[in-house]
Amino acid sequence: METITVNIINQSKFLVPQYATKGASGMDLRANIETAIELQPLERTLVPTGLFIELPLGYEAQVRPRSGLAIKQGITCLNSPGTIDSDYRGELKVVLINLSNEKQRIAPGDRIAQIVIQSVVQVNWNAVEALNETGRGAGGFGHTGKQ
Repeated sequence: METITVNIINQSKFLVPQYATKGASGMDLRANIETAIELQPLERTLVPTGLFIELPLGYEAQVRPRSGLAIKQGITCLNSPGTIDSDYRGELKVVLINLSNEKQRIAPGDRIAQIVIQSVVQVNWNAVEALNETGRGAGGFGHTGKQ
């Protein structure tokens, strides 16, 4: 498993994100808020983390929902996965939405999302007149049927 060093500024009162287990790919992000947020059904909000990162060129950070938060409270991330580019230097914030039918509470320090660091490959487009044929062709959106 590859390891990289990422510069981080932590303006929250919480520890920097950490891997919970040896095999984890994501690290939890916490709500850096002074008072609890009450999210009404279908309401969305932007939650600060107090974190600022400097990713090396060739990497991105993806902000993803936490499965426990989604199944237990119906809270998930919009714009998921959210992409943090290597040249972004602002505060990491998470767009949360309450998809449940009940008001949900987010308290200071709650784990609200997870962050995954991935390598990025950039492409050079090659304009052509035709693409190579495959068995699938243009089939998509359920073209293989239900099994």
